[in-house]
Amino acid sequence: MGRSIKCKPGHLCVVIFTLCLSVRFVEYFLIETDKTAIGENVLHKVVGIIILALVLKRVNLSWSDIGFHRNGFVCDILKGLLLGCVCFAISYGLELAILTLQGNPAHLELYISSFSLTGSQIKNTDFVFFLLCVLFNIVNVWMEEGVFRGLFIKTLSETKPFMHANYIAAFLFGVWHIVMPIRSCINGEMSFAATLLMGIGYIILAGIMGIKWGLLYRITGNLWAGLGDHLFNNTIATNMIHVVSLNGVDELQIVRIMAAQICQIFPKGHTVKS
Repeated sequence: MGRSIKCKPGHLCVVIFTLCLSVRFVEYFLIETDKTAIGENVLHKVVGIIILALVLKRVNLSWSDIGFHRNGFVCDILKGLLLGCVCFAISYGLELAILTLQGNPAHLELYISSFSLTGSQIKNTDFVFFLLCVLFNIVNVWMEEGVFRGLFIKTLSETKPFMHANYIAAFLFGVWHIVMPIRSCINGEMSFAATLLMGIGYIILAGIMGIKWGLLYRITGNLWAGLGDHLFNNTIATNMIHVVSLNGVDELQIVRIMAAQICQIFPKGHTVKS
């Protein structure tokens, strides 16, 4: 429901996406905040929230109109966190089982990984790093859920069925993530072929996640459950709890994340029709 958007939805989404992606490229390639003491590329997310606020004012929408309702937000965030906890418990178990069957027994370790000033990865176990990880990822998921699920789906749904809008927003969310493999390629850390393969993988995986969070948005009527699940994915499953084996760390992280998404998306896939 809510208010109508008095401009062409597709044009609005393309302009906002291009602007946010440009700022993302600047931070990843020029500022490289994740390779500083901050340890996270968070500046473009702050800029994205500012852009979102300005756009909402411009098109005469409120934060509530795109899914940030005040009522019951704590309960819905907790539901999203619980969803992530249950599904990732299953996927962590699968990852550990696969490694064990390969003759490569593994265990879990709790720490925050980041880059030192020399560029090498280090393990941080001080409380302040866990706190910063949570705070930075709150900014992260607020921006991404607000833009890709809230504004884009709200905007595109003005002229398209919900599932069409959800697929487009999810595709853009996938493209949003190819910045990381592109940087690795330019820095000489990955071949072009590997970058192409990784880029396609990112589009598919992030796209699936985007579809899932879009369905949560439609089912609950707000962004909080998806935001909670997104926050769990980014903080706990990606940055805090690591699988350490004899051969390395998080070797099958992609399997872990994909398995968790499959656990979540299939039950929802039959609840929403376009």
